[in-house]
Amino acid sequence: MSKRDYYEVLGVERGADQKDIKKAYRRLAQKFHPDRNPDDDTAAAKFREVSEAYEVLTDSEKRAAYDQFGHAGVDGQGGGFGAGGFGGAGAGGFSDIFGDVFGDIFGGGGGGRRNPNAPARGSDLRYNLELDLESAVAGTTVDIRVPRHVECERCDGSGAEPGSSKETCPTCQGHGQVRMQQGFFAVQQTCPTCHGSGQHIKVPCHKCHGEGRVRETRTLSVKIPAGVDTGDRIRLNGEGEAGINGGPPGDLYVQVAIKPHHIFQREGRHLQCEVPINFVDAALGGELEVPTLDGRVKLKIPAETQTGKLFRLRGKGVKPVRGGPPGDLLCRVVVETPVNLKEDQKELLRQLQESLGEGNSHSPKKTNFFDGVKKFFEDMKP
Repeated sequence: MSKRDYYEVLGVERGADQKDIKKAYRRLAQKFHPDRNPDDDTAAAKFREVSEAYEVLTDSEKRAAYDQFGHAGVDGQGGGFGAGGFGGAGAGGFSDIFGDVFGDIFGGGGGGRRNPNAPARGSDLRYNLELDLESAVAGTTVDIRVPRHVECERCDGSGAEPGSSKETCPTCQGHGQVRMQQGFFAVQQTCPTCHGSGQHIKVPCHKCHGEGRVRETRTLSVKIPAGVDTGDRIRLNGEGEAGINGGPPGDLYVQVAIKPHHIFQREGRHLQCEVPINFVDAALGGELEVPTLDGRVKLKIPAETQTGKLFRLRGKGVKPVRGGPPGDLLCRVVVETPVNLKEDQKELLRQLQESLGEGNSHSPKKTNFFDGVKKFFEDMKP
């Protein structure tokens, strides 16, 4: 299948400068990036086509060869060690052998070394966000401040001071690799001057000092959907680190954690709380007001309620963020023993105790427990 013209792929004129080519690539790379088109099977192929065109047209040597010979002038290039490398000057050298073998296996072309000047996607970032329970259940919008690297506006990410440009590295002659030879053995290493890029910045940008990116803190407004829970992540496309060599930016992941609440404990879509009641209400029954996230509701306590009894208030929990009915509120009753009693109150309790007697009709759990203890010790006797 014949390839499209690289200038046509990027939508630029044949005489376009590097700034126009970079601008066109950035627009198309963001449009066809696979992460932004998960349901489009053709997006990945278009993204590769755009990246290939950008790689050739931003390399002065490759662009000159392409302008003169078309695709035939650049097909099979890339990855060879070039002059001074392992057999880069003649056919049948080590670079040709390794390039053919590993290219066939891994789908690469003309060698295994990745072009250091090719566009690279920026790194993803993570932000840890703590929310109170009420905000997590109802949903909210929060402003966060995120430090990250962004493209330098002064040099448009090139790293070179405006008015100057990158030059071919004098150490490796633009190959990004240097050879160290001792006798029969030779070792290929990344160029220490250009760090493998093959290009040298003679006059670095005053703002980014040649990095092409600067550090800044940006305030972002994040919409928190109702029902989020600890461990949920919110993805903000393109809000991560800036890409390298015109590559697309990474993403920002907001990691949610819910703060402990002084009344409620959350278990998925359900809420739990403890409700203390006095022993008179537990014995005779009564009606209490209990809190919910929507306000107070009445809870009827039947007579003879024991501590630990669970009451379920349906629909008073959390509506899940992924859909479905809201959960319930589970109220656990805790019978509270009275404190700071006056002498006459103590006397009333003594009279109540005497009136209850020693039978098991009023305290069945107590009687059953001690009957079990008695049997346990009797079984232990030889």
